[in-house]
Amino acid sequence: MSKSARTSNLLQSGIILSLVGFLTQGIHYGFQMIVRPQLGGKSGEFGQVLTTISFIGFLGLPLAIATQAVTHYVARFHFSGEDARLHALLAGCRKFLLHITIAGSVVAIILVKPLGDYFSIPRTSLTLIALVCVLGGLWSSYVVALCQGLGWFKRLALISLLAAVLRVAFGLPVTHFWPVAEAAVLASVVMLFPNLILLFWKKDFPKAVASAESPWNKEFVQFVIVSAACVFGSYCFSQADQLVAGKYFAKDFKDSFDAYGSAGLLARALPTTAGPLLVVLFTHRSGRDHHDGLGEQLKLFGLYALGLIFGAVMLYSLRGFCLRLLSSNTPEAAGMIAHLAMTMVFAGLIQALATWSLASRWLKVSLLYGVLGLTYWLVLLTLGRTPEALLHVMPIAAGAALVIMLVVWLNTMYRHHPPTPDL
Repeated sequence: MSKSARTSNLLQSGIILSLVGFLTQGIHYGFQMIVRPQLGGKSGEFGQVLTTISFIGFLGLPLAIATQAVTHYVARFHFSGEDARLHALLAGCRKFLLHITIAGSVVAIILVKPLGDYFSIPRTSLTLIALVCVLGGLWSSYVVALCQGLGWFKRLALISLLAAVLRVAFGLPVTHFWPVAEAAVLASVVMLFPNLILLFWKKDFPKAVASAESPWNKEFVQFVIVSAACVFGSYCFSQADQLVAGKYFAKDFKDSFDAYGSAGLLARALPTTAGPLLVVLFTHRSGRDHHDGLGEQLKLFGLYALGLIFGAVMLYSLRGFCLRLLSSNTPEAAGMIAHLAMTMVFAGLIQALATWSLASRWLKVSLLYGVLGLTYWLVLLTLGRTPEALLHVMPIAAGAALVIMLVVWLNTMYRHHPPTPDL
């Protein structure tokens, strides 16, 4: 397939994937809406579900970093048309991901208990289920790398949609008869099975090669380093606050813990729902000739930003209705929406700038994202020891990070894409 054919449907693919992503997220949130009252209202179980899921994401960061690096590296050859080298490189990347998966599994087994204690995961059974979910996620993440790196956006959307359906089909009856956090988290393990659908497309990937090409070179090492910064930064801005809430609120502010979890769940839907646009943008701009198609890339960028802002306005306007769907329409939860929605808009915009920078191989800007994410998390851990304090500091810290990131990004953008003088 020619390079022009591969890039011509960029915007269309992004819109399709976003629409399917919106439907998928709707199913996930429908699951949360039904599960919350089944877990006992203000018992704190729902907050434990969300904290444990954030904890699972934290333990899965090593492979997420490796997946991002491989996706970035492989996409360069996919869009450049170097098919022969692409297949040899894919074979080498599979070996690399296998080693990372094994190492990540060992690290997760060793660290799950001490980290679970630090973040106040209350029961051993919940920690063990989290470990099972982490291991399952590690061994299925290769599917994500494969689909993104080869531009299989429709297949990725299908897998995600089926995973959401399976989560609901399994989780609802189980939480009905076993109304504890463990049951809801276990549904996240079961929803990994749709990744096996990839076996039906085995003939499409990869073609037989005489020998695998190792991805390890100076350039790939740089990709790994900046991918680590970007993945970690993204996690800090989007999920780390829930771990802070679990650490400080689970015992002393149990009612506020569930209210915070419900409001945070709705706010995090903003960047999550618009996120598929960034997946398409990242994969296309990772191509060697990423200056090509700049107009389409900017359209995706703008569409993502508009989606974030529009979603935040709608969420605030309909906060009572949305919280009622989660059986959490209390004045406390409603009062949290504005702070959390504003924070997630800032976090989503920072993530978009970082995604653009990583795909463009602006290494210093990408590293800055990781530093800002770590600083943001440390600020929350230091100052956010009560619900009021956490809600106050989050939008301020995220807004300050956005200003810093935007100034640096605009300066770098100007140097790489200077305006064309009028003739």
